[in-house]
Amino acid sequence: MPYYKFEEDDIFHNRIKTHPSCEFFVHSGTIYYNNKHILSGVFNNAVTHVSSGHISLYELNVDRDQSKHTYDSLLNPGGVKSLIFPFVTKDGSLSTFKTITIKEFNEDFLYGDEMSSSYPLSASITREYFAEGLPQNLTATPNKNHSVVTMEIDVDPFDGKAITEDRDDVPKLEKRHILALESTLNYYTNMSPHYAFSSSADPITSPPDYVWYKAEQELSLISIPSIFYGSSIKKGTVSLRFYVSGTLLAELKDKNRNGELIEMTASNPARDTGSVAGVVLYNEGFIILTGSWDLTSSTASPTHKEEYAIGGKQTPKWVHFGAGANDKSGSLAHNTSSFQLAFSGTNYIPTVTMLAHAKKGELNHSNNPTYIKYGQQTGSLTASGEFGFYKEPKNLSIANTVSSSYGCNFTASFKKQTFISQIGIYDKNKNLIGIAKVANPVRKFETDEYTFKLKLDF
Repeated sequence: MPYYKFEEDDIFHNRIKTHPSCEFFVHSGTIYYNNKHILSGVFNNAVTHVSSGHISLYELNVDRDQSKHTYDSLLNPGGVKSLIFPFVTKDGSLSTFKTITIKEFNEDFLYGDEMSSSYPLSASITREYFAEGLPQNLTATPNKNHSVVTMEIDVDPFDGKAITEDRDDVPKLEKRHILALESTLNYYTNMSPHYAFSSSADPITSPPDYVWYKAEQELSLISIPSIFYGSSIKKGTVSLRFYVSGTLLAELKDKNRNGELIEMTASNPARDTGSVAGVVLYNEGFIILTGSWDLTSSTASPTHKEEYAIGGKQTPKWVHFGAGANDKSGSLAHNTSSFQLAFSGTNYIPTVTMLAHAKKGELNHSNNPTYIKYGQQTGSLTASGEFGFYKEPKNLSIANTVSSSYGCNFTASFKKQTFISQIGIYDKNKNLIGIAKVANPVRKFETDEYTFKLKLDF
């Protein structure tokens, strides 16, 4: 079997840029990913062991009976192993899982003990709603648009007088996820001023839409894991649709490709389209919705209201978009509303292209037994010495497989021809690392020359 070395111009490295589409539909606390429903298996209600709207990393344990798995490395090491699971053995490398602390690693496990985890690892979008209010660890706001009230908070035990203190009239809430994005949002202000964490406009002379402080205002944060979009979300492809009773109420798009989510359609005739209701962090996979205006028509009777957040029924707003998307709002009644989030990702696939040449006058012999004319003695065992030896004949006739245009078993003039069906790829140590097969064997005469283009994605 001949070996050929790839020359300098026979190997090309590049990458393919793809834009896979992605869509989430949220209704009544259930998420549907790319319009897929949960498939029921024979041994498990969900074939991939994940909920609707989630994807399973690796997709292991497909339709395996989870109830039969009783193994636990600590509590039940002799249990039944019916599921695939990751494990690490404690040894000198000190390798462990991120969920195991240094103290647990040192005190709970001996060398040779097995530390195990479980599959599946799943991912889906998550929505967080933040009501208007100050962060718990913040006492001042750059643009204070609320009043300050004086409150009696205690009585001084020494003189019996009440102690008064100035306090903001808005509650203090847990908003660490919003505060964590402050630097990232300010970094993109060159794309749009709506990224600014705090507007620098004068709250007295500027319109209300241009005065904000994201740590205090009412907003929603939608988190999209990178497994859905790859390297980044493609600009200009983000679309958010708000439905009520199956009818499109309003739609947002990033039509300017600068991260601004602009209202394209609206059911409220009192508002003109074109308002910015939020921003997209393309590289980080976050959508921040700040639009707090009423999306319904002011002339509608009765006005549509639902429990989008704790505190009673409210009219639909963009800050309510995605209610029920893993936001722990299952007890709230918002069954009439549904939400659609669509975008395209940006994914880079490294590829290598290899050119394999079948040159003239080469690759004209085959090891296939049918290559030799039938009925010949291909070798003999000669009894010489203790064990003897095998001897091949010097001359063997090659079968003439060249077809003729005439019938009656008439053969054409003899020509050496071979049929190339597959190409093996070897490393420098001649270890087979890949096989490329053609759909139909390629016939090659001694005068022919072919180049096979092999492409491999990583």
